[in-house]
Amino acid sequence: MNQPPRLLIIGAHPDDAEFAGGGLATLYRQMDRPVKMISVTDGSAGHHFRKPAELVELRRGEAAAAGRIIGATYETWDFPDACLEPSLAVRWRIIEEIRSYKPDLVLTHRTCDYHPDHRAVGQCVQDASYLVTVPNVVSSVPALRKDPVVAYLPDHFTRPAPLRPDVIIDITDRLPTIASMLACHRSQLFEWLAYEADILDTIPGDEAEKVAWVQAWIKRHIAYRADRWRGELIERFGEQQGKQIDAIEVFEISEYAHQPDAQRIADLFPTGRC
Repeated sequence: MNQPPRLLIIGAHPDDAEFAGGGLATLYRQMDRPVKMISVTDGSAGHHFRKPAELVELRRGEAAAAGRIIGATYETWDFPDACLEPSLAVRWRIIEEIRSYKPDLVLTHRTCDYHPDHRAVGQCVQDASYLVTVPNVVSSVPALRKDPVVAYLPDHFTRPAPLRPDVIIDITDRLPTIASMLACHRSQLFEWLAYEADILDTIPGDEAEKVAWVQAWIKRHIAYRADRWRGELIERFGEQQGKQIDAIEVFEISEYAHQPDAQRIADLFPTGRC
């Protein structure tokens, strides 16, 4: 009996996974497929008044709560936030995780990204992709016979190369769930990110209104995706639907890991269009 595909999202910080890949993660859980989300760093840097020691425990709890929204495991590792490098220690930890969890699909950041932690995670996943099959590397965990498919999470960066839209999924129906997950990250959405954007005065006091506020926030921050790839949306979903979709996730298949055929892509990205 075939086992359902397993999804592993390796992000740099608590909230990276659901912001960029929460739609696909939600779909996997709706199909009773296993999902695990990881923050490689401890999230200790992202705040304007909370101290790192307080923030580590707070954000670990927030991430776990976000995972529970969809019934996914959410781990926060101990590498210091804003200090991550593509080191052997990080690479080995990622190799151990991929071998232990045995995902069919890994989502992560690209190596061209504004945040050095994102770039470091993307580089380490790229470096681990083949090595997970090499028994003499990190020999404490049995090597895999085949490396998983790796895909890059959506971003808006264009230098040195823009993200290639290999797969597009419509996440319109999953926005409320993504918003609920992100709303668990209270120290970020309602404090740090609002402070950075100078919109603290717009945060509602009512809890139900906070979720609606997050829905509006995420729509603003992902609107570029549908606008940027509107031509591909029309081509793949048809003119009428392609013009109407305004909430999408876009993924690029990594060339450094296992190369899936069209049938495998369809299995790993249900509802996705190539």
